[in-house]
Amino acid sequence: MPLWSRRTLLAVTSGTALGFALAGPVEAAGTADEFDTLRLRWVELSLGAGFDATTEPYASRLAETGRLAAGFRATMAPADSSLWPGHPFDPPAGITQSYSRLWTMTQAYLQPGTGLTADATLLADVLRGLDHLSARVYNPSTTRYGNWWEWQIGSPRLLMDIAAALHDELGDARRQAACAAVDHFVPDSLLKSYSGTSTGANRVDLCRSVALRGVVGRSPAKIALARDALSPVFPYVTKGDGLYADGSFVQHTWVAYSGTYGQVMLDGLGRLFTLLAGSTWAVTDPNRQIILDSVENAYAPLIYNGLMMDSVNGRAISRGYLKSDDRKVMRSDHFHGQGLIAAVPLLAGGASAAEQRRWTAMVKGWIERDRTTPLLTAPQFNVADLSRLHAVAASPVPAAPEPVAHKLFASMDRAVHRRPGWAAGISMASERIAYYECGNGENPRGWHTGAGMLYWWPGELQNDQYTDWFWPTVDFYRLPGTTVSTKRLADRAGGEWGAPKPAVKWVGGATDGEFAAVGQHLKGLGSTLEARTSWFCLADTVVCLGAGITSTDGVPAETIVDNRMLGENGTHPLTLDDDHAARPRWAHLEGHGGWVFPEAAAEAGPALRTLREDRTGSWNDINTTSTSERRTRRYQTLWLDHGTDPVDAGYAYLLMPGASRRTVAARAADTGWLRTLANTRAVQAVAIRSLGVAAANFWQPGTVERLTVTAPASVLVRGKRRTATLAVSEPTRTGQPLEVTWAHRNVRVVSKDPGVEVLSTGRTLRLRVTPGTAGASHRCEVALS
Repeated sequence: MPLWSRRTLLAVTSGTALGFALAGPVEAAGTADEFDTLRLRWVELSLGAGFDATTEPYASRLAETGRLAAGFRATMAPADSSLWPGHPFDPPAGITQSYSRLWTMTQAYLQPGTGLTADATLLADVLRGLDHLSARVYNPSTTRYGNWWEWQIGSPRLLMDIAAALHDELGDARRQAACAAVDHFVPDSLLKSYSGTSTGANRVDLCRSVALRGVVGRSPAKIALARDALSPVFPYVTKGDGLYADGSFVQHTWVAYSGTYGQVMLDGLGRLFTLLAGSTWAVTDPNRQIILDSVENAYAPLIYNGLMMDSVNGRAISRGYLKSDDRKVMRSDHFHGQGLIAAVPLLAGGASAAEQRRWTAMVKGWIERDRTTPLLTAPQFNVADLSRLHAVAASPVPAAPEPVAHKLFASMDRAVHRRPGWAAGISMASERIAYYECGNGENPRGWHTGAGMLYWWPGELQNDQYTDWFWPTVDFYRLPGTTVSTKRLADRAGGEWGAPKPAVKWVGGATDGEFAAVGQHLKGLGSTLEARTSWFCLADTVVCLGAGITSTDGVPAETIVDNRMLGENGTHPLTLDDDHAARPRWAHLEGHGGWVFPEAAAEAGPALRTLREDRTGSWNDINTTSTSERRTRRYQTLWLDHGTDPVDAGYAYLLMPGASRRTVAARAADTGWLRTLANTRAVQAVAIRSLGVAAANFWQPGTVERLTVTAPASVLVRGKRRTATLAVSEPTRTGQPLEVTWAHRNVRVVSKDPGVEVLSTGRTLRLRVTPGTAGASHRCEVALS
């Protein structure tokens, strides 16, 4: 048994694997007993309990912890400005890394099967290291410098973990010194105001350290302060950092960050909810339900077969293998997805039985489908996380499949389209959401990731497209789906921390929950390029339109149809339409899918160009904190060249993920399948009769075929037998009412959203939509005569 065990504080219910529940209310005759109980509960959450240390994957993970700890002990050499040679107490995270190594040594001392369990000399070295950090740098007499995160989040979080785990071994003087340091660097005033760096995920991290400081230092006031300071995190926000009602999560004011900061927030809240449950300081704010709802509303739609879509991972896309990694772990889309998946069991203790069952099915499905980096042996997890995930895998609850749905995250300019066997994501930018974020030497070339980058995955076996060295080897001027000026940009162009944002309002779309019309008024970063781009997300296809493409940069403008990474030596054949070699009407990439070019038949629009090339890069090229190892990856690029200084250029193509060559060729031959109703800077619209769909992005008031709007809007009409659904949004977010007219006789309104008013149903259906200011879709369902 682990050295810290007194009793099992977490149990798995027989009904659902995620049903982690406390053994009961905190059993205490007085406040002092509660502190001990809470401390032991936290240590079990952090180090695990109930696992068999002699079986896999625990045995090898524990042995690895012991190996790392032995190496740290052997090389630790306290000096004036460091604890380990080559790792000074300098930014960005020298102090935090030192505490991280001491935490690994602590785990090796306390956990079974490490080869160093209860090793007295190892404990002495941990205490020596703590004393050195306390005396030299992390104490109340030090004025913080460099990155604030190191002092207020990274270091205190690890220090309190160590203090809780080695509570008795530390003695009173060391505990008091640790608490005094946290009090100095994380003062009460930091939690009194919900502003600056004390918001969203950062606020949860700050509360975590203060709550543990209260437990270790036996301070009821500190625990109460941390609990109460969580409440501003719960409500939906309408601007800035936090969760939005549509599921968006924003950090650093302008950056879509569900996959990293969102994961930190969900994980931290799960731990704190569980820590304090049943105690004097239990989190009882009813708004905590918003956090529970976010599992399915905000996070699950962005996880696909275990990966978290990179469109919401911010500057973390550039991390790869960090220089400071003591365990070599690739920080990829699967790394971020798995971190979020592991947070779900932590949060389940406060969830209802129905939520627990749904979450179990979801997590179990991700476990079964992630074949790129299997969750049950993922190197990022410690034995505590692994034991929780293995409990899910062993649950009798059936695994849930990936859903078929469209989710529009209007408040962070992101869209996710899911169909049977494939998924796609669109990343955009506006005056509300940055083109990209760089900072701390990370992601200096993410310039065009918000210029309509179109991510897609063709199925369960193709989940490593953006995982395996994609970001250090891809051409950042040719990101899939983007329309860009080829003007060269400096690293960090536009500024750091999400500063670069286009001066545009029309970004968003309309969805009925399955299909969607999505659009972006595009302005290039650091260039004169301007365009209107639309994506109509349908059953087996994403129809991509571009119009009004104009620039005066003196260089060509390009639309990158795709830039598929084929691995190290990929031989996937690219097949082009043999019958029309000069202007191919379709292209197919084996193992991936295909594209159709409807304008080619009319010899309109730019001709398709292709390139297959090997590209070599290092994570250190795009992140100064990453390793300098270099790798080569092969790419298949397809693009449309609009020429130098284009004026009002356009394009049209269909993306068909996972489709066979025969299916792609057949779609190209079926010239009546798609009707492009308009593709101008005024309106972009399509109709697909076989699907009963008409969809339009109106960049200004106007009419296209049967649809008329009195203001800029996105409209999706979808008919099913004798009913039709209209979904309408106002992406410009003025909040002013607009009218939508659909020329269809004798319809009867069956249902409508509160913001929809029916003006007439005679010769035409006329609606007044009062949209609010969140870019949401408003629906009206009608019966057709």
